[in-house]
Amino acid sequence: MGVISPKRRVALPSKFRKELGENPIVARWYEGCLVVVSKGNWKALLARLTGKVGIITQPVRDTDRFILGSAFEIDPDDQGRVVIPKSLSDYAGLKKEIIFLGLGDRVEIWNREAWEKREDYVAKYAADLIEKLGRNERKEGDEV
Repeated sequence: MGVISPKRRVALPSKFRKELGENPIVARWYEGCLVVVSKGNWKALLARLTGKVGIITQPVRDTDRFILGSAFEIDPDDQGRVVIPKSLSDYAGLKKEIIFLGLGDRVEIWNREAWEKREDYVAKYAADLIEKLGRNERKEGDEV
């Protein structure tokens, strides 16, 4: 857990700083949170979202608008503190207490209350979610 100041300053947890590098990118993300990624992982993350689509379809354009259109490069100071842009802080409803959630190649930043609700949802439906992923994977495998 972390704290965001009234001027939207937060300290990135030390366990994430090395992975995120010197000038990570922060952007809007799904379910009302923010995503922070290293510059090196930024393009790979976008490629995962838009898939292997050669044509820039409306869903790809909308994903670009939602994420790319909100992206900011942030510059941590020597203590790992950064200022979250107001538009992003407002989008995620960041209040005093925030949650940093490390997810491999990215870190999500959540309003604590919103995260607790989402965590309850995920815990309640975890079995259903993994079954749905399994069905989707089987369908993709059948097409090959």
